[in-house]
Amino acid sequence: MYEKMAEPYRIKMVETIKLIPKEEREKRIEEVGYNQFGLKSEDIFIDLLTDSGTGAMSDNQWAGLMLGDESYAGSKNYYNLKDSIKDIIGYNYFVPTHQGRGAENVLFPLLIKEGQYVLGNMHFDTTKAHIELKGGRAVNLVIDDAYDTQKEHPFKGDFDIDKLTSFIEDKGVENCAFIIITVTCNSAGGQPVSMKNIKEVKKVADKYGLRVFFDAARFAENAYFIKKREKGYENKEIKEIIKEMFSYGEGLTMSAKKDGIVNMGGMIALKEDEELFEGVRQNVIPIEGFPTYGGLSGRDMEALSRGLREVVQEDYLQSRIGQVEYLGRKLDEAGIPIQKPVGGHAVFVDAKKMLPHIPYHQFPAQALCVELYKEAGIRAVEIGSFLLGRDPDTNEQLESPLELLRLTIPRRVYTNNHMDVIVEAFKNINERKDQLKGYDFTYEPKVLRHFIAKLKPIE
Repeated sequence: MYEKMAEPYRIKMVETIKLIPKEEREKRIEEVGYNQFGLKSEDIFIDLLTDSGTGAMSDNQWAGLMLGDESYAGSKNYYNLKDSIKDIIGYNYFVPTHQGRGAENVLFPLLIKEGQYVLGNMHFDTTKAHIELKGGRAVNLVIDDAYDTQKEHPFKGDFDIDKLTSFIEDKGVENCAFIIITVTCNSAGGQPVSMKNIKEVKKVADKYGLRVFFDAARFAENAYFIKKREKGYENKEIKEIIKEMFSYGEGLTMSAKKDGIVNMGGMIALKEDEELFEGVRQNVIPIEGFPTYGGLSGRDMEALSRGLREVVQEDYLQSRIGQVEYLGRKLDEAGIPIQKPVGGHAVFVDAKKMLPHIPYHQFPAQALCVELYKEAGIRAVEIGSFLLGRDPDTNEQLESPLELLRLTIPRRVYTNNHMDVIVEAFKNINERKDQLKGYDFTYEPKVLRHFIAKLKPIE
């Protein structure tokens, strides 16, 4: 249930944004091959491309930047960050990285052998890419309800435990590298994973001798949903829920650009495996940097140390998730099909339902992204077949079970007036949705193609 509330902060600095004329927007998107990643930030009015590194830091975090210790080794900010991680997450060992994909690039070679499967609820694009680049195969084992956008389920990010068990039995334990739990589950629509399901996954892992890791980019948002939706956790503190959540894993990778509320940063954190930690320390040096900075300046680590302590504050989480819920409710009332219930960091529009005349191989959600920019200067992102890519063995275009447009809300950046502008834009597009056409490639990279591919409209 939506609850109207004021933001738990005051604004002390603003950044000017402008809506350029529609004819200019149409020209800009054509020039970049109908790929919104190619647009300049100055051409965007409301930027919902990602919540990664796009949030607004607090005055406390900005103050921390002035305390940056830029020593090459042993920076005091590293130890401040270590204390925050121990206090909030409960893990003993960590190395900083420049962002989440840096963490995956360091950790995954230590865990994956050629041809092994990595079992996840639903892998995101960079995670899937790093698994495949290390010779592994990413397998999605999320519950079927995640694929029904109109079905209400409080934890659509949950693993299907029967599928998980059957897959391990069928392929053999020796062919499975590890299990990774993505919290919240981005590709399923920012959907949370229940504590009950995390416990069940851990039981399966223990039965077969498999390791459990977390993709922890939005860990605090997941904990907030557990508190609000799962019986027995309504009276627990967010930090208490977080520590229990991570107690069922051996380690994590994190893009701290999300729930760390920083513009750059990431980490690998491990509970107690000293041998794996030593491997991580050795790997991080040639890839990211010395283990006590790992691709980050001292001031970046200080901002992250403080951001981790801010993100667990319940009034912040209530405001943050409440704004996303506000946008989702308004779109739903306007007749725009969305993934329900609304997730933590974004509203996901069901482009397959909105544009059923555009087939998956012509990327309906990407067509909707282009139209949204033309309509109102709003930049969103496709989470569907365009992002999913091709089968690594056959090179055939894969069909995503979901064709979603993600409206990703940066933290502490926009007001609900901006949310209302987004809703009006969708209302206008909805009136002419039957006129929208799909897209095909003029340039297609082999890895993570959606970032730099170029497209053309289907005539």
